[in-house]
Amino acid sequence: MHNLRTIILAAGRGVRMRSELPKVLHEVCGKPVIGYVIAVAKSVGSLKTYVVVGYKGELVKARLGPGFVTVDQPHLAGTADAVRRVERHLKNYQGDILILCGDTPLLNRTVVKNLVRKHKQTGAAGTFLTAVVSDPRGYGRVIRNERGAAVAIREDKDASESERDIAEINVGVYCVQGRELWKALRGVELNPGKKEFYLTDIVAAFHENGLKVETVGTADPSEGLGVNTKEDLAVAQRIVRERVVRNFMLQGVTVIDPATTYIDASVKIGKDTCIRPFSFIEADVRIGERCVVGPFARLRPGTRVGNDVEIGNFTEVSRTKVGNKTLMKHFSFLGDATVGAGVNIGAGTITANFDGRRKNPTKIGDGAFIGSDTVLIAPVRIGKKALVGAGSVVTSGKNVPDGGVAVGVPARIKPRR
Repeated sequence: MHNLRTIILAAGRGVRMRSELPKVLHEVCGKPVIGYVIAVAKSVGSLKTYVVVGYKGELVKARLGPGFVTVDQPHLAGTADAVRRVERHLKNYQGDILILCGDTPLLNRTVVKNLVRKHKQTGAAGTFLTAVVSDPRGYGRVIRNERGAAVAIREDKDASESERDIAEINVGVYCVQGRELWKALRGVELNPGKKEFYLTDIVAAFHENGLKVETVGTADPSEGLGVNTKEDLAVAQRIVRERVVRNFMLQGVTVIDPATTYIDASVKIGKDTCIRPFSFIEADVRIGERCVVGPFARLRPGTRVGNDVEIGNFTEVSRTKVGNKTLMKHFSFLGDATVGAGVNIGAGTITANFDGRRKNPTKIGDGAFIGSDTVLIAPVRIGKKALVGAGSVVTSGKNVPDGGVAVGVPARIKPRR
């Protein structure tokens, strides 16, 4: 979408989270909540994104990195006040502005695209997202006139008894004309009950000034779920995890039991790979084609797995590259390792990568055979087609040559006969 800017509201602390971390930085499937909102803004073609920060804003700024304009809201005086603080950055901008809440990780980018498209096609001053729910308690109600036009959004605490019976709610996504937005915000008054300035009051302001207001409905009200409690966070985790697993299955990955499989959002998995139950695959993991993972496997960030690899039950791999056709079938740990192709990692093998001060690397060459219950005390190198006997301890700094043999505690190194 050309000529579109986005404002993301991310100033809230999230008191009900009972956490010192800003609520938008809590993670859902390995990605901060606000990361999902940013992805939606990018997907609809927003050319620039402004993030309003408040509580521990320096943490949010650090997590965002470059490419964003951050705007401070030092006193949390409501959503309208938060948006107003961006005006100085956009006072000469004449296009449309998409406004999103930074704590809504379940937004559907297709629905948001449709909302922006309808807004532009109809020439509305403002267009917002709605949903019809069975229990609207706690949500702002959409007030419509006798012609069915949206004329206001009434927050739950301010609604009359009859208005509380309305099932159509405000989801919290807005697309507005910039010039009309700033005019409307100047007329928003402090809510006497909450002592805040409500962004939702711009809808009534548009209507009262004879401007067109449009709505787009979504069939899935969970899209607007704000993560305000740890319970909300768990709900978001479940829904996103289901989406991630479903997407992998559509790409040709076999997931034996989606209900017990945990895959973070940034993971990449090749087709015809099989993920068995109770496997945890964390952020920044890449798995090739025709692999088997699990059951009860944990692949941690920084792991790279080639094609035709088996990583079996009760195994853990961290910051490690595993070559094609390598087998690691059970009860083993690889950390900070580079493992070649066609390697056998015997049951109970451990790379002891931490010396109390730093993590150290292990290198295992192509075709090496590591016997069961082996301990490799990093840094250590095992050469191509080398053999490490079962129960051996290869101590730090040792270099087993290509084709060599290491056996014993500590391991003695000798050429293979």
